[in-house]
Amino acid sequence: MGDIAFRVDDLSGTATQALVKLHLAGMHANSPACSVHAFDLDKLRQPGVTFWSGWVGDEIAVMGALKRIDAANGEIKSMRVADAFLGKGAGRAMLEHIVTEARRMGMSHLWLETGSTDAFVPALKLYESAGFEVCGPFADYALDPFSVFMTRSL
Repeated sequence: MGDIAFRVDDLSGTATQALVKLHLAGMHANSPACSVHAFDLDKLRQPGVTFWSGWVGDEIAVMGALKRIDAANGEIKSMRVADAFLGKGAGRAMLEHIVTEARRMGMSHLWLETGSTDAFVPALKLYESAGFEVCGPFADYALDPFSVFMTRSL
């Protein structure tokens, strides 16, 4: 895999929209609907959310978003690697990009919610290896057996 070029994405491109749809389908396939907290296209476009896509040449490799909770805190949203790039470091590269951008924006803590079923084990391992620790619900979340909440200081 070549270098990944990250760019703020307005979600208007068909490749980006297809990856968002794939992400949402995966979330609904692995968690009950009431436990799916992934953002759709409209929520990803709301104020306070920055969405990035990562490209290798003309192929989308990864996507991720950062939602500002308040001045010091951000939430990682909608991280997904395109199937052709799974296991090649694209997810880690996006996570590192989001952490760097969160610091640049003046945030001191990052939070995330991900699933708890076996399908989410690779994501959980990635987040743990990047210094995220399991915590309780944050912001507007409630305790849910299908959710794992994590945080890390920047």
